[in-house]
Amino acid sequence: MKLGIHLPQFGRAAGPDAIGAVARRAEALGFSDVWVSDHIIRPVAQSYPSAYLFEPLLTLGWAAAVTERIGLGTSVMVVPQYHPLQLANALATLDQLSKGRVILGAGVGWSEAEFDALGQPFGNRGRRLDEAIEIMRAVWESDPVAHDGDHYRFDELKLQPKPAHRIPIWIGGGSEATFRRAIAHGDGFHAISTEPADLAPIVTRLRAERPDDDFVISYRTGWDPQGMDPGLIAEEAAAYAEAGVQHVVSAPWRESADDWIRSMEMLVEIVAPEA
Repeated sequence: MKLGIHLPQFGRAAGPDAIGAVARRAEALGFSDVWVSDHIIRPVAQSYPSAYLFEPLLTLGWAAAVTERIGLGTSVMVVPQYHPLQLANALATLDQLSKGRVILGAGVGWSEAEFDALGQPFGNRGRRLDEAIEIMRAVWESDPVAHDGDHYRFDELKLQPKPAHRIPIWIGGGSEATFRRAIAHGDGFHAISTEPADLAPIVTRLRAERPDDDFVISYRTGWDPQGMDPGLIAEEAAAYAEAGVQHVVSAPWRESADDWIRSMEMLVEIVAPEA
């Protein structure tokens, strides 16, 4: 099982020194990738996530600059909140600067209040995500590109530089629409808050429709050996692997970089990361 770690991008642990230190240590420990979350803003009435949250792609750029090999992932970008051309350009630039290390975890978002604050519709966000994926793939792979869709329209244009590699898009979420979207448009599926017994039939369904080896089943969890029974973490890791999960992203809940790194060091002793 490949193992990723969330960067200290949010809350009390967050900061430039902490992000850099965790990224460097993650690479040295053999983690496959480092990850960030995405919320442009947080309405005051909303209790989650932390209001102190560094912008995701700038955070990954900071991590990329102090590492050489480790992957850079989003868990997940709320793609409908961005214009697809702007997001495609930012991701292509990050992929070029990091020499081909980007993974795009993409989702529709869940907070209607966040969409309201940005002056964006909430009800059609799934359809806008589908169209955005189509646009990003097109401008990453071809020149010139024109588009005349239900939500976005533009005449022929070029987006350069192109990404350094084909950026994998892992569709995140847990709804029926998410499963269909992952099958139709994704290079993988990124589950959140799903027990192994519930995830196993989802994986079976996805594999029936997408048997290709490079379609990745990933899961995000809150494994933190300083706040959880290590035996439980080992049991969960085995159960998720049995369910067909190939990749896990862990998000510790520590309040300092040193504690964050200690949780990472303990975690790789419990769940040995696959090279």
